[in-house]
Amino acid sequence: MTVGVPDIVVPVREGAVNEQLRYALRSWAANLPHGQVWVVGHLPSWARGVRHLRTEQTGTKYQNTTLAVRAACEHPEVAEDFLLCNDDMFVMHRLPGGMPALHRGPVSKVERYYATRGNGKYLRGMRETRDLLVDLGYPDPLSYELHTPMLMTKTGMLDALDLGRDLDVVHKRTLYGNVANVGGTEIRDVKILHRAPTGYGPNSMFLSTMPDSFGAGYVGAFIRRSFPERCRYESGGR
Repeated sequence: MTVGVPDIVVPVREGAVNEQLRYALRSWAANLPHGQVWVVGHLPSWARGVRHLRTEQTGTKYQNTTLAVRAACEHPEVAEDFLLCNDDMFVMHRLPGGMPALHRGPVSKVERYYATRGNGKYLRGMRETRDLLVDLGYPDPLSYELHTPMLMTKTGMLDALDLGRDLDVVHKRTLYGNVANVGGTEIRDVKILHRAPTGYGPNSMFLSTMPDSFGAGYVGAFIRRSFPERCRYESGGR
């Protein structure tokens, strides 16, 4: 995909102060070339310099994020090319060439990993999204469910959401990535689930955290040390 500078779209759930989002914004301001930041859903009181799209959050977390992404894609002022981010995705080093295309490998491999951890809604959604892609002519689809920003187009994502409209837990990134033939480089997921000082280092390009690993783990302290200064998207705080 060849684009200009894309916007950033980040769905945010209702609730707390969201210090992860604060530091994610600091990392994007420093390292991820972008145009406008669009916060979709809940806007923390300290956020500034971003655009806000309010959405209803009355469904499951999966339904709420799908609604948020659709709202951004249907908004005329959001750029056609945008980076879909979560509020716990950190870009640790400068990306002067923009965000690369990344994937997690075949869905079949990722499915085996999650099958060892239970059989909940997320895994069911993975399987249903895979089955849909197989029906659409993608016999061995790739998983794009990484905790890294993903470059996409509004037109392409709306097409993907329409294809997956009957799925309760649609894997939006995976559906988009395969239908849009994104390709890319395979990496392991960068989510750090634990408090221990393992799984990341000074050369990590991308990181993501859980609330506990960010608030009480070594990785959270590492991220906070990496971005100690307030950025243009916040007021107050440290």
